[in-house]
Amino acid sequence: MSGRRIVGREDERLEATLEFSAFASRPMPLVSLLDEAPRRIAAILHADVCSIYLLEGEGEGELVMRGNVGFARAALGQIRLAIGQGMTGESVEYMRPVVADTAPTHASYKQFDELDESRFPVFLAVPVRGKSGPVGAVVVQRKAAAFETNEVELLVLLGALIAAGIRTAELIDAQRERAHPHGPHSARRAGGGTRKVTLTGRPMIPGLALGAVAALRRPPSRPSSPRGLAPQNGDMDVRMLRAAFDVADKAIRALLGRAQDLDLGAQATFLSTYIEILGDARFRERALELAGESEGIPFALGRVAREVTRAAHQVTRDPFMEERARDIEDLCDALSMLAASDKRAELPAKAVLIGDALTVFDVLVSSRAHPVAVVLTERSSGPRTRALLELLSIPSVVDVQGLFRWASDGDVALVDANHGLFVINPSKSEISAVRERQR
Repeated sequence: MSGRRIVGREDERLEATLEFSAFASRPMPLVSLLDEAPRRIAAILHADVCSIYLLEGEGEGELVMRGNVGFARAALGQIRLAIGQGMTGESVEYMRPVVADTAPTHASYKQFDELDESRFPVFLAVPVRGKSGPVGAVVVQRKAAAFETNEVELLVLLGALIAAGIRTAELIDAQRERAHPHGPHSARRAGGGTRKVTLTGRPMIPGLALGAVAALRRPPSRPSSPRGLAPQNGDMDVRMLRAAFDVADKAIRALLGRAQDLDLGAQATFLSTYIEILGDARFRERALELAGESEGIPFALGRVAREVTRAAHQVTRDPFMEERARDIEDLCDALSMLAASDKRAELPAKAVLIGDALTVFDVLVSSRAHPVAVVLTERSSGPRTRALLELLSIPSVVDVQGLFRWASDGDVALVDANHGLFVINPSKSEISAVRERQR
């Protein structure tokens, strides 16, 4: 009698593994993989925690947690390890599984206080292998019960199933470099846009958004001389500029109130500096005086800003004066746009704003276009950036390398500020998935 039999559905682990195999074989947005795979793997291995790390960046790169179940969602995009750092980094360095029954007792253990990992001391990390090296790692953790050999083997195989999806998303940049050695602009389609490119950064304000890319911009360079010989209405300019001062003062006071409601505390104290500048009678009178001389609002504000900057430079090594001069320049740009908008500096409505930095100008002026998301380069940093993004309260990702290398005005973009992903020209399935989630 033959020993043949069809294995039934009574084996829960086998059933879950078969379902994972079917799930991983389907083409899907990276977001779906990062959300679903950890949940399914944790269920298969009866783990309390499952994390997916992607290998990102130039050179050796760093391992960034992009998918997780078991820890707070805020950890995504923030937990980072060098290759060789911690047990996860070791598994990628040696391309071997690393397992421990009491991980916190080992010298190579890397602790992240915000995760409170000591709750889950039973640890297993396996590298995720790509065609030419590692593309990431999968980590599972438990409160108790050591991982057995068959579970280590199973996680290695599960990691192999998700390797293709991770590799495709994360190495597209390098593949395009090889395919188009003369730079990204040679690969742009007629009419603008690139093929799909996925960039990564640090999530700042969570959420999902779709929109057209628009680079943050300022008014054109302020004129160094009055605007021609044509007669101008100085009285009208004074009235417009006076109204702009009032609008800016009310708006910044409202921002201070919102900052208090959000409990931003010391992070938003710089807004008080803008109130002081607006309340400086000499600053206001000088700007109104120049505007009344029919020199035009942009010239008047530009001249005031230059006078303040020169005064700051005369005081050597005074960071406060230099910062105040930058704040006045920023405020003068905002007043100029509030008084008489320049079409060249206006932004399209409901756009994904990209830039190197975010300033009060953007909160006062750029936000009037009701942007849906903000994405900033690695040049953005500091508590001001965080506070201004909190005040805008729209999905935001910072520390995105290669942003201006790949993104241009008009490109369709998906901002996943939950995982820290910026997808230029996303696929139809990704767009559909985001719209479904938003509904």
